[in-house]
Amino acid sequence: MTDTTYTPPKIWTWNSESGGRFASINRPIAGPTQEKELPVGAHPLQLYSLATPNGVKVTVMLEELLELGHDAEYDAWLIDINEGDQFGSGFVEINPNSKIPALLDRGTATPTRVFESGSILMYLAEKFGVFLPEDPAARAETLNWLFWQMGSAPYLGGGFGHFYAYAPTKIEYAIDRFAMETKRQLDVLDRALADREYIAGAEYTIADMAIWPWYGALSMGLLYDAAEFLQTHEYSHVVRWSKTIGERPAAKRGRMVNRAWGEPRSQLRERHAASDFETRTQDKLETDD
Repeated sequence: MTDTTYTPPKIWTWNSESGGRFASINRPIAGPTQEKELPVGAHPLQLYSLATPNGVKVTVMLEELLELGHDAEYDAWLIDINEGDQFGSGFVEINPNSKIPALLDRGTATPTRVFESGSILMYLAEKFGVFLPEDPAARAETLNWLFWQMGSAPYLGGGFGHFYAYAPTKIEYAIDRFAMETKRQLDVLDRALADREYIAGAEYTIADMAIWPWYGALSMGLLYDAAEFLQTHEYSHVVRWSKTIGERPAAKRGRMVNRAWGEPRSQLRERHAASDFETRTQDKLETDD
């Protein structure tokens, strides 16, 4: 169906009243809107994030590192994007693009800023020497899928997710266009996973950690409440892979960090020690109050 009610003007101008749910935090310019320093904890790795799929990638990686016994303790601070925390001056110093997640490694001679979730996964994999194969062919395959996710997810999140779940009006053409692309991407994954345990082969890698919070959550009905609409159960290999990763203890913990919605027992809004999962989830804090 073609919408003939709108003709683009010769010059686009920003209307701050349009944009639906996220209109108040979106704008066509970069840079900070407020002076606001970021908190700093006791550990070298400081993460500033929210448990969206892009944020979950990094917290799963950090928890996997700790599960293996690496010295990867970290402080995770909540960045509330609905309140515009990502436009604070301290956050913009780490990520000039004002998107979560952002990592500051204070354990280097000069603090190292790392932004973009894929870049953070690569940085941590290379820093600790795990989840990114050394064999050139296996490394290339892992990076193929990591960058596939980075390039594909905007169609799922900014495209399908926005028009299906968040847009103020339901536009048939937009939903159809991005539903088609999302199902195509699910088919890409399903075919790849038909003859391998993990997306890059026999090993669990940063590629799985990047893809799982998006497409795994979608296939399990945890993203956009769209599993029935997209018939995600048809992608049996994706569902099997999603369940396998979802059973990993580090993945379960990683999904909780910087989470500010859902069941209070699943929310660990800030994380500063391993014991926080037992003592500082939101249900525990509310009981203490």
